[in-house]
Amino acid sequence: MKMLGHGACWLTALVLLGAGAGCANRMHDENLELHRQARELQAENDVLRARGAGEAEAPAVRAAEPIAQAPQPAPPVTQQIARPAPAPPQIEGTETTQDIAAGTVTVRVPGDVLFDPGQATIRSGAKATLDKVAAALKKEYPGKQIRVEGHTDADPIRVSKWKSNQELSEARANAVRQYLAQKGVDANSLSIRGFGADKPKSQTDKALNRRVEIVVITR
Repeated sequence: MKMLGHGACWLTALVLLGAGAGCANRMHDENLELHRQARELQAENDVLRARGAGEAEAPAVRAAEPIAQAPQPAPPVTQQIARPAPAPPQIEGTETTQDIAAGTVTVRVPGDVLFDPGQATIRSGAKATLDKVAAALKKEYPGKQIRVEGHTDADPIRVSKWKSNQELSEARANAVRQYLAQKGVDANSLSIRGFGADKPKSQTDKALNRRVEIVVITR
C-alpha cells in the first residue's frame, strides 16, 4: 500500500508538472502573439505618422517653391533722335545768328540804319526793318523773353545830350524796345541793357560796333 501511495504521488506530481508546463507554453505563445501584434500596430502607426507628416509638409514645400512665370516680352527700344534746332528766320537788313549752347537767337540791326549819329530817335527808314523784326518775334517766339541790347563805338561824345556812350546805348535800346511793344510784342517780355563801347564787334570798323542786338531767350 505504501508503494502504491508513493506511485500515486509521483503520478500526481507528473500530471501537475505536465499541466504546469502546458500552461507555461500557452502563456509563452500568447506573449509572443501579443508582442507580434504590438509590433504590427507600432509599424502601422509609424506609417500613418510618416504619411501625415508628408501631407502636412507638402503645402509648405509648394508655397516655398517660386512660381515659374512666363517670360515677359521686352519693351520696345525707342531710339531718341536729336532733332536739329530750327533755323532762325532771316530778316532783310539784319543779321540773325543762333547760339544753341546758350539757347539764344540774336537779331543784329546796324546802328547807322536805326539812328542818326549821336541820336536815339529811330529813323523813318528803319521802321520797315523793325516791323519785320516785330512780326518774326510774334510768330516764331511768342512768350519768350527778349532782351534789347544797345552798343556804340568808342568815340567820345562831343555834340549830344548824352553824357556818355553808356547812356546813349541805353537810350537806343529803350527806343527799340518801345517800338517793338507798339507793334504788338509783349511789353512784359521785353527788357533792355546798354553796353556802350564795352563789347566791340571789330577793332578796325567802328560802324560794326554801332548796333542794336535783339536777343531772344529760346530755352
